[in-house]
Amino acid sequence: MTNLEVSAENEDAGPGGYAAARLLLLHEKERSGPPRRTALARLTDDWLAALFAAAAPPRGTALVAVGGYGRSELSPRSDLDLLLLHDGTADKAAIAALADRIWYPVWDLGLALDHSVRTPAEARTTAAEDLKVHLGLLDARPLAGDAGLVAALRTTVLADWRNQAPKRLPELDALCRERAERAGELQFLLEPDLKEARGGLRDAQALRAVAASWLADAPREGLDRARRRLLDTRDALHLATGRATDRLALQEQDAVAAELGLLDADTLLREVYEAARTISYATDVTWREVNRVLKARSARPRLRSLLGRSGGGRSGGKPPIERTPLAEGVVEMDGEVVLARTAKPERDPVLPLRAAAAAAQSGLPLSPHAVRHLAATAKPLPVPWPADAREELVTLLGAGEATVPVWEALEAEGIVTRLLPDWERVRCRPQRNPVHTWTVDRHLVETAVRAASLTRRVGRPDLLLVAALLHDIGKGWPGDHSVAGETIARDLAARVGFDRTDTAVVATAVRHHLLLVETATRRDLDDPATVQAVATAVGTLGTLELLHALTEADALATGPAAWSSWRASLVADLVKRVAGVLAGEPLPDPEAAAPSAEQERLAIEALRTGEPVLALHTRDEHAADPDASAPEPVGVELVIALPDQPGVLPAVAGVLALHRLTVRAAELRAVDLPTGLGTGSVLVLDWRVAAEYGSLPEAARLRADLVRALDGSLDIPARLAEREAAYPRRRGLTAPPPRVTVAAADSRLATVIEVRAQDAPGLLHRIGRALEGAAVRVRSAHVSTLGANAVDTLYVTRPDGSLLPPEEAVDLARTLETALG
Repeated sequence: MTNLEVSAENEDAGPGGYAAARLLLLHEKERSGPPRRTALARLTDDWLAALFAAAAPPRGTALVAVGGYGRSELSPRSDLDLLLLHDGTADKAAIAALADRIWYPVWDLGLALDHSVRTPAEARTTAAEDLKVHLGLLDARPLAGDAGLVAALRTTVLADWRNQAPKRLPELDALCRERAERAGELQFLLEPDLKEARGGLRDAQALRAVAASWLADAPREGLDRARRRLLDTRDALHLATGRATDRLALQEQDAVAAELGLLDADTLLREVYEAARTISYATDVTWREVNRVLKARSARPRLRSLLGRSGGGRSGGKPPIERTPLAEGVVEMDGEVVLARTAKPERDPVLPLRAAAAAAQSGLPLSPHAVRHLAATAKPLPVPWPADAREELVTLLGAGEATVPVWEALEAEGIVTRLLPDWERVRCRPQRNPVHTWTVDRHLVETAVRAASLTRRVGRPDLLLVAALLHDIGKGWPGDHSVAGETIARDLAARVGFDRTDTAVVATAVRHHLLLVETATRRDLDDPATVQAVATAVGTLGTLELLHALTEADALATGPAAWSSWRASLVADLVKRVAGVLAGEPLPDPEAAAPSAEQERLAIEALRTGEPVLALHTRDEHAADPDASAPEPVGVELVIALPDQPGVLPAVAGVLALHRLTVRAAELRAVDLPTGLGTGSVLVLDWRVAAEYGSLPEAARLRADLVRALDGSLDIPARLAEREAAYPRRRGLTAPPPRVTVAAADSRLATVIEVRAQDAPGLLHRIGRALEGAAVRVRSAHVSTLGANAVDTLYVTRPDGSLLPPEEAVDLARTLETALG
């Protein structure tokens, strides 16, 4: 017995003694995790038992812990779930007085209390009506009073649970699904709810309830350890925040990691994700077994009736179990993929991949028993793999959505890491970017799933699928993940059995998997240097089509913000230009390009009136799919012509921001037109914009505000500041400072400046003002936004159209960084 427990025993039953002992326990560094939870439960038991005894309870009463407290799982800020049980013989006033003598001291300490007062019959009736009450009573534990009364209730409640399992378990399954839909999947959330999210503590409790029904049991391997990790994390979260919270918020993660003695927040999230993945997999397997058993039970009466009418059947009336062959050594049985009786994993190293491919192609789950048996007995594959092993991997990856549960089954037993050793570094690795929906490993699988639907667009579907699976494999290593990934992908592709040429293609695809989308959205595609650089990196038309499909699959698997018709059209345009270069076609000279008919018409009108002239219309382009049957709107084109004058870029950008138009790209060119007195210079701006929400503003309103911005009567900075003040940032989230660099673009047309900053209304307006102050000319601007991050690329020259010398370019970048900071 520790000094703490002795001191607690010597204290009276008053709130002060318990509070002091509780405080000492929670700050005792030597004891944490299960020992601390058990000690806290025991301390609380003793205090509540003393309160119960001091209240002189009538006969036939008992104090009962239920739910988490019944399991002795008290976290620092856990609710106390208590039931005051009585046999109904005592006076109601006496029972009410007894309850007050217990509840009020708990409330006085500020502890959350979930309480009820019931007879066994009332408890049983309430449990029948309320599934959550029934679940809580399954963990009922006596604290004080009539232990026989509690034992009888436990026996009855447990018997009811088992007898009503065919009705109760589907209710519990539906409850778990509804909660998962509401709270998301714990293993992929940046701010997960440790209790409510799928794979959390609620699901672990549901698995215990299923086991108590005797209808099915969860896979035991690692389940207790996973549950303990989530409970330990919740304890640390309560201590770090001082609040009863189950949400692991971003701003709390470093403190929680420190409380648990972990390296950093990423290590914490990875351990939490590992635990959640174990519980999620056990949940899937368990509910599948529950549904199989319930389906079999419901079929038996009909089967007996049929057998009775036919007057025959096998002994005992059991039908023969059908085993349908799927592949060599692999069969379907009872809705699952299992090993054939003749299968010999110890002699067949390809069997795990063949079974997985057969399951995915059939859309069936892999039996957990089969996976466990394969993990324990299968002979390792030789390196490099034989051709049939490589083909089975490609077949597995090409099955689409059905690949995911099969891959998860292989992961649960460690087979994936055994096949692809570098997978360990990306497994359960968090991605601290809200644009990403998944952890790194799941994102890789999801990309392969997306790529499976694009295989008709490439000459080598096998290379596309493997490149999709490996494209972010370098994220487990320091430095640029594309550079690290190229080396790893080269090694893994050779391991899988690809020849030297195919291995080089996979490595190139991994190295340049971001090249197309970043170039298309951040560079001037009319600049010959842009297209030539991509053509040089890609090398061949076959690699180009592979990268095109991989780019789309990667973006679609990232999240809804990463791909759009607009991005698809830009990438398709770039691919078309690069394909021309690779086919030997000459690149057009952008300097020789004449203005379009519309641009020339607007320029003439602006020169005639001396005022801005606007045209606003929707652009229709085909999306990334070249076989699309109908055009899809991808944005709005805004063409503005006005006499050349200072301040045009910040004025136009500011007006668009005020009208809630997001700028995607802007091109600026001076057009010289003949006049009666010689020639006149008109500035033509071609913008691509999109409405943040709602409908587009009228061109007349845009023009009126632009005129006011140019003559100084519209104070754009003040108006934007008012809007920003009205929508303050979330507390606890601090944006990193902006970064401005001179890009190595090898452009002969302009110096390329790249601005990375937190996206905000008016960002391009502020950039334009800074550039105006630096006396440089903007040739074009290209805006790319993912989530809260913006990357604005600016093609700038000196006023005479020449490139900036390196020193001036660096100075300009510093000036911009200071202005934006």
